[in-house]
Amino acid sequence: MAEKVYIVGVSMTPFGRHQSLTVKDLTRQAISGALVDAGCKLNDIHAAFYSNTTQGYLEGQHFIRGPIALRAMGFQEIPIITVENACASGSTALNLAVQFLRAGEGEIALAVGTDKMYSKDKLKTFGIFDSAWDIHTVEENKNALLNLVQGVEVPVGTTSNEPYSAFMDVYAAFARFHMQKYGTTQEQIAAVAAKNHQHSVYNSLAQYQRAFTIDEILAAPPIAYPLTIPMCSPVSDGASAVILCTEGAIKRYGLNRNRAVEVLASVIQSGSERNPEDVGRHISRLAAKKAYERAV
Repeated sequence: MAEKVYIVGVSMTPFGRHQSLTVKDLTRQAISGALVDAGCKLNDIHAAFYSNTTQGYLEGQHFIRGPIALRAMGFQEIPIITVENACASGSTALNLAVQFLRAGEGEIALAVGTDKMYSKDKLKTFGIFDSAWDIHTVEENKNALLNLVQGVEVPVGTTSNEPYSAFMDVYAAFARFHMQKYGTTQEQIAAVAAKNHQHSVYNSLAQYQRAFTIDEILAAPPIAYPLTIPMCSPVSDGASAVILCTEGAIKRYGLNRNRAVEVLASVIQSGSERNPEDVGRHISRLAAKKAYERAV
């Protein structure tokens, strides 16, 4: 039976527009904080899984991003794996670290994610997302989204005239499909955004730390119906890191057992062809089901 795996240290940088900081700077901040939190040293790490999505596009560093970022702070002679899996990059790095430890390849592993998405050139920033789907079937992708929302009228003046990420159209199409099928209202979507912004008030690392009422969110400038600006994720720079270890390593390295959190399950689930109405085969539902079955 595979040895138990625990999270023993975590850290993250503030998220926002960090024009004066490099990818290496943000990576160093997150990892240094996680090492302190775990009570272990850099040389105790047996493998590192580094996730990054945008550096190749924005900076031209297409290859070996992980080894370059981590070598700069002293990591050498261990496996350093670069991970790119779009919005799931960080969780994929964590999953690989868990697998590394459960396979008995080492006792302490690092999962870290760093991205600098902000550019003074807005079009370049939003261009990041142009390759987040099959670039050979762009028109087919768009048509599939439009077919989701046939019969849903988009009110006049609810689409931004300013540049924005193509994925806002993707999420807006999904939202309109949900509205059509389940009767969800724009006010209900705004209520979720208001709840999340309320949480940000108490998070010193959040990019924005301001509460919004439902009415304020609905009255904000539109992006793509039914989404307004406060409903959408901002472009951001930041990093986070997690130190994981086996149960045996807790004693061997003198780590704090009382603060260790066991990883009961870590699951990655790819998408599949399905009808939009087949919510039972939605990627998140399938992944959650697998995670639950592994944990119990």
